[in-house]
Amino acid sequence: MSKQDELISKYAADLKVKCGLTADMDLLTKVTKGCGPSIYDKDASTVSASDKEELERVKKNFLVKRLGLAEDSGLDAGLARVIDQYGRTNRNKHRAVFYYLLVKHFRRENAFA
Repeated sequence: MSKQDELISKYAADLKVKCGLTADMDLLTKVTKGCGPSIYDKDASTVSASDKEELERVKKNFLVKRLGLAEDSGLDAGLARVIDQYGRTNRNKHRAVFYYLLVKHFRRENAFA
């Protein structure tokens, strides 16, 4: 099993345990691959939900650029919803899982078709 496959399994388990969701493995794999090499870097592989600058980067680079959402389409509310879903007290929010939850929340699965 490759390192990427191990991480995808870990992310699916995270979704199951922390969010109570069964992952769409095809979508989770595509989102994980879309994260690129950041999933292998300890710092870059997680999202700091308490860091306003990081959330702005997620909003600008992922929600607007990657998913094609308009800046005024409830992005902050969507981010807050996903943070609550993943658990505000959960310190280890994996980037791929966080992005997966955003894709599902905004119903933008077609961005990874």
